[in-house]
Amino acid sequence: MISQSIARYIESTNGIHKPWLLVQLRLAKLEEQREQLSPAEYSQALADIHHDLMNLGEWWRGREDEMFRPNGSGGDVA
Repeated sequence: MISQSIARYIESTNGIHKPWLLVQLRLAKLEEQREQLSPAEYSQALADIHHDLMNLGEWWRGREDEMFRPNGSGGDVA
């Protein structure tokens, strides 16, 4: 399952404090559950994730090196 791989990555990189990774995990879990959900439930869950993502705003502005560079605490993007 992709969500398990994402969860392991989040754990191994101390990514619990990286909200964009948590959004990725939620999306993966939702995709894995898609067949068990009605179209309305799936749409609502996807809308909830989108809403939460949009609420993150631009929290990273001015912290790009810290959050996204290998030598910073983010370390997710080379």
